Amino acid sequence: MTHTAADTGTAPETPSPDVHVLEVTHVHGDAYDVDVRGHRLLVDQPVAAGGTDVAPTPVELFAASLATCVAFYAGRYLLRHGLPRAGLRVRAEFTTAADPPARVDALRVVITPPPALSAQRHAALLAVASHCTVHNTLRRPPSVGIELEAEGLIT
Repeated sequence: MTHTAADTGTAPETPSPDVHVLEVTHVHGDAYDVDVRGHRLLVDQPVAAGGTDVAPTPVELFAASLATCVAFYAGRYLLRHGLPRAGLRVRAEFTTAADPPARVDALRVVITPPPALSAQRHAALLAVASHCTVHNTLRRPPSVGIELEAEGLIT
């Protein structure tokens, strides 16, 4: 159970500068609004899964997080070496597990380097992109805690 300032009579704690917070709010049906530093995203489920398919699923955003992180690192490599980023593409493919619990079973990320990138630089680009923050996180998973906040619950 999470205690609030009202429970303890103390002021709420200010998050540490290294703690990043985002907020998810129910919109309608299976759609949720995600607020990340004032940037808004929407998630939903496909119609076949009971949603309205107005946005990607959370699992699709998970795969997109990896793909965009890889793209960012690849792009920074190119920028650092004064090389053009035009034509850089990253594709992510994933499968879900057939057995419980529900989870992503496999992820594949394919980088298409810019046409101007020489073959001699391909290995270096791949090495840099393979060490993006999201990929590093998947290789060394963080501890995850899911809690129920007592505020708003009827007891």
